[in-house]
Amino acid sequence: MAPPSRARAATTPWTVRYRWLVVVAWLLILVAAAPFARRVTHGLTPSGFDTPGSAAVWADNQSARLTPPPAPTPTALAGLSLPAARAAARAAGLPPAWLHAVPGGGVVALFPAGATAAQGDRLVAALRRRGARETALTTIQFNDVLNRDASSTLAHATAIALPIMLVLLLLVFGSLGSAVLPLIVALVGAVVSLAVIDLLEPYLTLSTYLTDIAGLLALGVGVDYALFISSRFRQALGRAGSAAPTGPAVGEAMATAGRSVLFSGLAVALAVFSLALGANAYWLGLAVGGAVTVGAVLLATHTLLPALLGLMGRGVEWGRIPFVRVHAREAAPSTRTGLWATLSRWATAAPAWSVAAACLALLVPAYFAPSIGLRIPANLPSMLPRASLLHRAALVQQQVEGAGVAAPVVVAVRLPVPVTSPAAWTAAARLTRRLRAMPDVASVASPSAGGATPAQLALLSRALEQAPVPGDAPAPAQALRNFVSPRVDSRLLVLYVTAQSDPNAAASRALVARMPAVARAAVPHGSRVGIGGAVAYLADFDHFTQGRLPIIGAAVAAVAFLVLSVATGSILQALLGVAVDALVAAATAGILVLTIQRGGLGFAPAVPNLAVTPIVFVLLFGLSMDYEVILLHRIQEALVGARTSAEAARDGLWVTGGMITGAGLIMVTVFIVLLTSPLEILQTLGLGMAAAILFDTWIVRTFIVPGLTALLRTHAFWPWGGRPGPTAAARPAAP
Repeated sequence: MAPPSRARAATTPWTVRYRWLVVVAWLLILVAAAPFARRVTHGLTPSGFDTPGSAAVWADNQSARLTPPPAPTPTALAGLSLPAARAAARAAGLPPAWLHAVPGGGVVALFPAGATAAQGDRLVAALRRRGARETALTTIQFNDVLNRDASSTLAHATAIALPIMLVLLLLVFGSLGSAVLPLIVALVGAVVSLAVIDLLEPYLTLSTYLTDIAGLLALGVGVDYALFISSRFRQALGRAGSAAPTGPAVGEAMATAGRSVLFSGLAVALAVFSLALGANAYWLGLAVGGAVTVGAVLLATHTLLPALLGLMGRGVEWGRIPFVRVHAREAAPSTRTGLWATLSRWATAAPAWSVAAACLALLVPAYFAPSIGLRIPANLPSMLPRASLLHRAALVQQQVEGAGVAAPVVVAVRLPVPVTSPAAWTAAARLTRRLRAMPDVASVASPSAGGATPAQLALLSRALEQAPVPGDAPAPAQALRNFVSPRVDSRLLVLYVTAQSDPNAAASRALVARMPAVARAAVPHGSRVGIGGAVAYLADFDHFTQGRLPIIGAAVAAVAFLVLSVATGSILQALLGVAVDALVAAATAGILVLTIQRGGLGFAPAVPNLAVTPIVFVLLFGLSMDYEVILLHRIQEALVGARTSAEAARDGLWVTGGMITGAGLIMVTVFIVLLTSPLEILQTLGLGMAAAILFDTWIVRTFIVPGLTALLRTHAFWPWGGRPGPTAAARPAAP
């Protein structure tokens, strides 16, 4: 006798009764959303890492108030050899020594102190006439390249992933009609989510990498959710017979698989939204964008998908592939053959060995997890593709002008006396000497370094203060505009320090950490001191975010626990699910240490990027709920009756194993294509997500969950015992 829930579920949902209306409505939504989705990257930014109230943010804001005089911009040039470039410089009456060869091809123009903007423009114009193509070595240009590469990654990754996903769906479903349907739903969800993100851009700080994360997440979960629902629909059709209407089969699929998908989607959305606890504009943008993505996919799977299933009916079996066998759930255990029949028997017949072996496989990489380091690179050019001219030219600039030139340190001081006073410049001279004496300091840009006396600098400051416009000030006073702006803030002084170490090096962070104490000791009592620049700015963000990570982790674990408790009625399974997911997270962290951090598998050694690595673990907890709920619901369905927990676990794994691992491989495909991105930050995201999903589907769902269910016997689903009763009867049969 079928469970009461199945009889109740066998009704035609409204999305099937009004299927044409639903499909037309979605077509209109898609047409309206497409233009917004296409332009989604126009407002994205690689910044947004402000730490509320930090001294670094204050210092950078103060330096932004200055109006420095025009200066020549370091420029990378392609299409011209160094001898030809230097000949052009000589012909223009400019020093050829300003030009340097870039390994791998190209030239970079670097200008010494005292060179004017007019000289820089004249040199670049002379080289342009010789056929050179120039690109400025500026933060704006670096950010533009990052934006462009991140934007192209989504299109490139989608073009690679879709054919692979189609092949995997064909192997899972065995028919072209069934395989295409999840792709349609996933693409619709992706377009709508990107359009909504575009509409949110004026109100949020949205990361450059959000489109890749949102677009690929929509494809992955969209295909997974549609796969689960479509599979249940086909099984219901198979039981109903060829003459039965398709509406009740859609109703059963939505009441069972649709219910599981709803729980899973809510878990993913809430897990991603927990990133908002990072209490920063960057994390809030990712949190809202990710939650919107999952919400759009859920809407599509619960409205468009059942309408399409109602339209297609038995047409989902169109294009059958003869050599792909999709087993039926009703087969007796003794007649089951194939990989999942073998794995389901082994995992439940020897559950202790199954769980022990699986846990050992996760503990080996997890051993390396404690050594993981997380931070955002302060050397922005280092995030560019290594083969790019900008990356190579920036390396030459560091070799010529000092490693720290990639991210100078800003020392902002608000003095108790105005800069028109000699006392202010006496303090500035003392501060300059103290900073220059610090270990790892290459140079200090300061007016006091030029030999002028405090009285002379005070006089120049007064001239600058009295000038109607900055350009009317005397020439010596113009140089002061790099350091003071008396007309804006008469007590503000800004100096610039170049470190000997690369901005990404620990020595640079240590230098920045020592600077506040040194600066405060050098300036008069009552001064306000702030250390800014990329090194200090990102060090503050890293410290702040690392302090928030335990809060985010606790929130994600709480979401997983609550969703599993409600979905299964079992507190014990919810606790086990959170514990096992934590083990998978540790194993994934170990993989990132062995590959990204230590340079394994061909990666250049680099500290995993804090801007994306937490997303890996948040998505892991969210996405694991998909497979956990699907598997546990199947096991619970088998438990309603006189079955043992070992038999129920065996049946549940046999029915869902191929579907779950197939869905996992589809998700792995979606993220693994990020390894083709030129950006290391997206490669880290792709590798981390691929490892996490493989661990979750092939180890946890295949061995640990069925094994633990068999070991715990009647306590496996405490307090729900797995026997017929009011709770069990009211619960719909799972997918």
